[in-house]
Formats: sequence, C-alpha cells, structure tokens
Amino acid sequence: MTVSVSSGAPRPDIAADVVVVGGGACGLTAALAAADAGAEVVVLERDASPSGSTAMSSGFIPAPGSRAQAAAGATGDSVDAFLADISAKTKGQGDADLARLAATRIGPAMDWLAEAHGLEWQVLTDFLYPGHSHHRMHAVPEKTGAALMVRLLAAVEAAGVTVVTEARVTTLHRQHGRILAVTAERPGGAEETVACGALILACNGYGGNPDLVRRYIPEIADGAYYGHVGNTGDALLWGEALKAATGHLSGYQGHGSLAHPHGILVTWALMMEGAIQVNAHGQRFSNEHGGYSEQATAVLAQPGGVAWNVYDQPRHAFGLGFPDYVQAVEAGAVREAPDLASLAAVTGAPEAALAESLVAAGASHAGSPDAFGRDFTTKPPLTPPYFAVRVTGALFHTQGGLMIDDSARVLGEDGHPFPNLFAGGGAACGVSGPDVSGYLSGNGLLTAIAFGAVAGEAAGRLTCGA
Repeated sequence: MTVSVSSGAPRPDIAADVVVVGGGACGLTAALAAADAGAEVVVLERDASPSGSTAMSSGFIPAPGSRAQAAAGATGDSVDAFLADISAKTKGQGDADLARLAATRIGPAMDWLAEAHGLEWQVLTDFLYPGHSHHRMHAVPEKTGAALMVRLLAAVEAAGVTVVTEARVTTLHRQHGRILAVTAERPGGAEETVACGALILACNGYGGNPDLVRRYIPEIADGAYYGHVGNTGDALLWGEALKAATGHLSGYQGHGSLAHPHGILVTWALMMEGAIQVNAHGQRFSNEHGGYSEQATAVLAQPGGVAWNVYDQPRHAFGLGFPDYVQAVEAGAVREAPDLASLAAVTGAPEAALAESLVAAGASHAGSPDAFGRDFTTKPPLTPPYFAVRVTGALFHTQGGLMIDDSARVLGEDGHPFPNLFAGGGAACGVSGPDVSGYLSGNGLLTAIAFGAVAGEAAGRLTCGA
C-alpha cells in the first residue's frame, strides 16, 4: 500500500486537537503528553493491537538523573556524562543538538511517566551495557518491551485518550504548509478522515521496507529483519513528498545475537558477563564488548552468516533473569555441553580451535586486553559445563529519519519547521549517527520516550493555545 500527501482536505469524519500516527512507545508517550497539556488526542494504529518495535525489544531505556536512578543508589551520573557516552559511541558523528535534546529530556520524562501515569521503573545495577559509563538503564519490573507497552496502554486508557486500531494512515492532507487532516484505511477497505490541529508521526522507521533498506543500508539488506513488519518507512516517504529534511538514513540498530533459526533475541548481558562468540571454525573474530549493534555485521561476515555464543553455568544462571533468554531456553535454542568435546559436538566446530579460543580468553584474565582489545580481567574465566546458542546478525530498526527542532517539529529542507507537524522515535532522526557502530544500547527507546514527550507537549500547547 502506498502513502501520499494531498493538497487540501476532504470533509472529515471526526476531528481531534492532536492526531498521533503510531501506537508504540513514542506514540503513546506523545499522546499522554498532549493530553496532559489539555488536548483531545486520537492515536491511529495500523495493527489490531498496538505493539510495534517496542514490544519486540527488551524495553530498556537509558536515562540520567531520574528519581528511580537515585533510588537505586546509582549516583554520579549526569546529562553531560550521558552525552559523552553517546558522542563516544558515534565517534562524534551524531547530531549534537538531537543528542542534547534527548539526554536532557529523558530523565524528566521518566519521572513524569512514573508520577503522573503510574509507570514503575527499575534501574538495572548488576551490569553495564556496552558504552555506558553509569547504571542508567531503566525497565519496568517485567524487563520486557511487551510489558512496557501494556503499562503505557493502561496509562493511555486511564487518561481518556482514544486509540483507534486497524487504522492504517495512507494520506496526509496539507494546505499552505499546515497538515489539516489524515485519511486512514479501515478493515474492509473503508476510509476515514480525521481533522487535526497538529499531527505527530510516531510510526517508526523503514526497516520493514526492503527497497528502502537496500537503498540506504545495503550492508544489512541480506540479513535477518527482527523488527515490526509495520515499519515500512511511511514517515520517511511522507517527508520526501513534503520536502522535509532528513538525517543519517544510513544509521541503524543491528544485533549480533539473534538465536537462529528460532528468531529469539539472546540478551547481550551474557557477553558483558564474560561470554564469547566463535564462528563455525571455533575461532573468535571480534571484541564482543564493542557493542551488539555493530556485532550484527561482524556475525554476518562469518561462514554461513552465523556464530555461537559460548558461556558457562554461572552466566546461564544469570541469563535466566531475562525473559528473552528464558524464551530461548524454552524453545531449545540453548544447548548444554558438559565438557569441551561435547561443546565441539554441539557446535560442529573443531575441538582444538574451541580449546584455543577458551584458553586465549582465559589467559587474558592474567594480563592486558586480548588481540581484539577485549579486557577479560573483570570477570572469571569460563569453565565447564558449557552452554552454546547459535545466532545470526539482524537488523532491528533504523536510526535515521526526519530532522526535528527542539520542539520536535519536523524541519523542511530549507531549515524552517512545519507549523504543526511533529515527529519522534524511529520517524525522526535519532542520536546514533550515520553508522551501525554508533548505536548505544537503548538509543531506540531513548528517542521514543524523550522525543515523544517533547512532541506531545509541544503539540498539545499549540492546539490548546498555551
């Protein structure tokens, strides 16, 4: 189905102050913020039940300076420290203004969601994800993106926001630069037009559009896609029609630990706790602490485009604290091997090569970082029994998108903002820069929540005259 932009608007069927396209974490956060500003809000969601990329994620959100972080005793963090981590991961290639907007607004947004809308946050203090210098990763108690969506949907319902499902927005109607309405296709082919005072695009990126993926990020075009099928680039295509500015369309989040062929995410926390990855020849091929995003291409470059996560009983026990890992265990993706010979039989890799990889990693505990630059000195070496999961690299979601200002208004190619068009989350340019290696853990939900809150608040104020 194609999307389009039309001049003028047909007679609307209904009207709202603020219309939000997309019912994921960004869209629901934006809807709550707009409603809190006094606006009447309608969320249009293409699926029968809102989920999006959020429900497929671990649901972890990095935020400095929140009350939950302070309550967890995770002190010493700051917006500047977070910005330094973001910049280090992108090697200074990210958009500094968007990074500061996200880092500044995310802490207050998390506090607001907790205090005004009852979301309960826990800060993970038992490990640091790659690239983060402080314990700032927030999650709902269930530690899943699906549970985060359940809680956001409950908050939206309690706030009286209307969420219309099975409503695929196909057309934006504009006049003199303003968005007047949108038309959505409903089940059976019927169409409904909703007039709006402001429009927020929260419909994620283009990872589910193979043509756009091959155009902008051909390096991952043949990899697995582990994102929502609805991420078909609608916001980007509307932006092109409107002559909106875009940024970092080659940026994306990959992941080097998708259980294969099961298609289940295996938490990267195992790597941070001492696990290693080997290829079909039993050889390590990279520094697994560099980041799980860029590890996607590293894994895909191995024979057959697969690798094995290898670890031991203590790491297995640690992994059982993560729902996605439990799901992998229940699906039979996790294989146990009592000794090295059994590990070789499970993986099909030569026993001698596996032994060399394990010995080399163990030897690094006694000295400097290994040949790949990984420091093993902070974690105990791997000992039998071993565990192994065959994984592949995957595209999770894109990080480039529409350029926005500090009110989350979409910018035109001339640098001027559209008067009543906003964007956030995957629809907007993120903070990960132009490359897969720039993705810092949690950047997707960081911009979903932070930019969603900014967009909702600004759109609500615009339509309510505040």
